[in-house]
Amino acid sequence: MNAPASLSKPAPQTTTKVIEAKGLGLTFETNDGPVHALTDVGLDIKKGEFVSFIGPSGCGKTTFLRVIADLEQPTSGTISVNGMSPEEARRHRAYGYVFQAAALYPWRTIERNVALPLEIMGYSRTERRERIARTLDLVNLSGFEKKYPWQLSGGMQQRASIARALAFDADLLLMDEPFGALDEIVRDHLNEQLLQLWKRTNKTICFVTHSIPEAVYLSTKIVVMSPRPGRVTDVIESTLPTERPLDIRETPEFLAIAARVREGLRAGHSYDE
Repeated sequence: MNAPASLSKPAPQTTTKVIEAKGLGLTFETNDGPVHALTDVGLDIKKGEFVSFIGPSGCGKTTFLRVIADLEQPTSGTISVNGMSPEEARRHRAYGYVFQAAALYPWRTIERNVALPLEIMGYSRTERRERIARTLDLVNLSGFEKKYPWQLSGGMQQRASIARALAFDADLLLMDEPFGALDEIVRDHLNEQLLQLWKRTNKTICFVTHSIPEAVYLSTKIVVMSPRPGRVTDVIESTLPTERPLDIRETPEFLAIAARVREGLRAGHSYDE
């Protein structure tokens, strides 16, 4: 993802709410009884923010993203996406979604994988070519258009998945632990590139992770969640500068934010359960 060396980015000036959740709850009915995935979640996410969700497995991080994307329906409370219901937002193509696995079709080249949502939406062949070229350049995959997913590394496949989510230029990007399966060196590199991409596009990003350093390094806001039933136990506004080389993770300011995240996770967790 080519970008200037500086990651300086003005703090979001807008107060426009992209996501607004109030008293949100979701209970799944199963053969073994109800499973309370989310309870009383209240959260605002403003335009241009990079918000990470962190918490133990099963705490509802991914479920919350799926509610935003209209893949799950809440059973209580309200949520709006760009002032619309999640269903309306989905119909308006208001978001791109990057899954834990790249989920690329192995029989399609990289350019044809990126083209898939554009084909579904009915973009012309000329417009598809222009958007594919632009988004592959954003994720530094120009020249790999004719390759197949199995010819690329895991990190490159995830970048192709990000390109596909960006192809139709939605303002909101939902990312469900996209780098969790990658080794630490590749993950660090993609974290740097994702910050550069965010700077260049000014997207609003909701990012699920289990990694405290990743959450602190990437985010303007960190949402700490409790074990099921998932609820928000802390919302931490980052005080880190917008320029974030990897070695910022050794600074006292970074470590202080990480300590607060860790404390929030401990406070929300009952070890007697």
